[in-house]
Amino acid sequence: MVGDIYAVGLNYKTAPVELREKLSCNISDLDSILQLLKTSADGVKGFMLLSTCNRLEFYAYASDEKYVLDAFKRYLDIKNQHFDKTHFFLKAGKEATIHIFKVASGLDSMVIGEPQIVAQFKEAFFKAKSLGTTDKVINRLCQNALHASKRVRYETGISKSAVSVSYAAVELAKRIFGELKNHKVLLIGAGEMGELAAKYLQRSGASIYISNRTYERAIALAEHIRANVIRFEEIEQFLYEFDVVLVSTGAQGYVLTKDVVAKSMKKRHYKPIFLIDISVPRNIEPSCADLDSVFLYNIDDLKEVVENNLSNRFQEAKKGEFIILDEADKFYKWLENLELEPIIINMLDYTKNGSKDCKKIVHRAIKLIRENKEYTPLVFELLGIKLNEKEIDYGFVER
Repeated sequence: MVGDIYAVGLNYKTAPVELREKLSCNISDLDSILQLLKTSADGVKGFMLLSTCNRLEFYAYASDEKYVLDAFKRYLDIKNQHFDKTHFFLKAGKEATIHIFKVASGLDSMVIGEPQIVAQFKEAFFKAKSLGTTDKVINRLCQNALHASKRVRYETGISKSAVSVSYAAVELAKRIFGELKNHKVLLIGAGEMGELAAKYLQRSGASIYISNRTYERAIALAEHIRANVIRFEEIEQFLYEFDVVLVSTGAQGYVLTKDVVAKSMKKRHYKPIFLIDISVPRNIEPSCADLDSVFLYNIDDLKEVVENNLSNRFQEAKKGEFIILDEADKFYKWLENLELEPIIINMLDYTKNGSKDCKKIVHRAIKLIRENKEYTPLVFELLGIKLNEKEIDYGFVER
């Protein structure tokens, strides 16, 4: 073929986090790095760079793997790192295509089926496209990868099960209350797990309030997800207003005690309240579960949900593999036919002034060589069309 698909890089399967963090590239640096690679990536027709916490991967369409490796090594030079075969992988052809489709679909993620990678892949592709580092082939590759991802989401149940504690907590709340749109939710703690839970809650349409010991941190997260803020020292005063309370702090003691919750339940007229404690050590006094209409879940309760759901996801991932293979075959067929374009254009030139029957014969011949390009020299010979040097260079006849 004139060119092929390549994937080179490292990920959580091949390299430790110490190396991955050294090679990571944030979105603000991506512009300058892509521009630099664009001016020096000889032999690479189109490319994109995907950088996440779990992977740094370079996808390219090139005439030879040496050009792809040269371009990737230039990136390593920018990061003052050297190429170590023990930590990097190189895939080519259909194997590379399948890998890229699996990455975009979340089938290659540390947490199978995690949805965040789809947005990251899309952002990386659009950034590369806007800077002109992609070409017709890479554009088609990425569009097909995103289509494959969509099929995996809709044709399997891979995204229907909660696989993070934060996500499981929100899903559990939705099971108890149904839609959260008409419910008030209090998030106590604005750390990593709290922030993740806040993002899931935002999608649910709930009315979200955030409280944190560091008030400025609560303000920052609230602005990010368009939520409200309650001062930490005011939690007891307003607790009765909330249907769901999710606690995730680094406190070493109880943030919510049985006495505090009991008082709020009296104010709520014992309307049910859902308490979720994903803190370690626990931040909600366990005896709160003894109170009427109080439903308390801790991190171990949610881990059981997560483990069961992970098992379900692995089963659904097997179905996703067949979708990926199907989509990869379709893309690779398109890529092979792409090389026939100059040949087909040549053939169509012969029909401009021909009869209707002549045009029918040529169109049938085009269909035949699209199905199997090995027929090209024979078809041309039967039609009396002489291959020029350009077509010979495409490898359809021997020199």
